[in-house]
Amino acid sequence: MFNNKLIAVMNGKIDHGIIMNALAHMCIGFGAEIGKEPLNLTNYIDADNGNHPYISEMPFIILKAKNSNKIRALKETALEQEIQCVDFTDTMTMGNYKEQLERTSETKEANLVYYGIVLFGNWDKASELTKKFSLWR
Repeated sequence: MFNNKLIAVMNGKIDHGIIMNALAHMCIGFGAEIGKEPLNLTNYIDADNGNHPYISEMPFIILKAKNSNKIRALKETALEQEIQCVDFTDTMTMGNYKEQLERTSETKEANLVYYGIVLFGNWDKASELTKKFSLWR
């Protein structure tokens, strides 16, 4: 039904409150970058004519990774296969955004702890990349 798939893979070792924050940050920027039309955003109207805008018609699957390294490997493969993605790491928390930018710039990629990644791209490719992850519960 859809050409593209939207999937988040989140680190199962991180506190759920922190994971929700990371997911929100990734979705805000990534949604703005991808745009309304490719995400199939629509307005739902209730029986009282109340508007509930910007809800995607396509499913948004949330999966769980066992650890940061699984997300790191997924990111590498997604980039190789030209699947759009955005990630969130431990350096993007604590302090203000300037401190977070500085901390990130001072941390080698191998030392980053990945909290999550959101992927958007070809349905079959994205499904193949994420088939080994379990559904977030």
